[in-house]
Amino acid sequence: MKETSGSISSGASTSFYVTGYVDAPIASNLSIQPGLSLQGKGGKSNDEVNEEKVNLMYLELPVNFVYYVPAGSGNIFLGAGPYAAYALSAKNKINGVSTDVKFGDGADEDGVKRFDAGLNFLLGYKLSNGFLINGGYGLGLTNIVYDNELGLEQKNRVFSVGVGYQF
Repeated sequence: MKETSGSISSGASTSFYVTGYVDAPIASNLSIQPGLSLQGKGGKSNDEVNEEKVNLMYLELPVNFVYYVPAGSGNIFLGAGPYAAYALSAKNKINGVSTDVKFGDGADEDGVKRFDAGLNFLLGYKLSNGFLINGGYGLGLTNIVYDNELGLEQKNRVFSVGVGYQF
């Protein structure tokens, strides 16, 4: 049995997210925003032989603390908070052939854990009419692959850009 360890690294993959949240003020210019999000994650890689893309779809529960700074006709906002997520589906595409990724129990080498957790970071601008634009970063803290003989580790890292409307 050969023992190694390391992490899996991939390039950026484009996906989408849809989020609904409640903006509950807890102090002047400070809110807590619990929400529910359908979040696409994944990555892609290329080597001399294979072109691979992994698409993961999560149901995510973020709880962000958001600070508003008045600026012009709206507010700049900064936020951060934890998230917990449950994988709904996963697909792996290698050289054009798509397969479902198994949600393993540790016995399968390609088994992926359904649970993910981490931290969100937000920065954006909200106009006084409720229209907003934002960018974010999701820092996954959970190893989403089962520990196998190779000792590999993979964590979600997500950059996002969004537009929306806050009622």
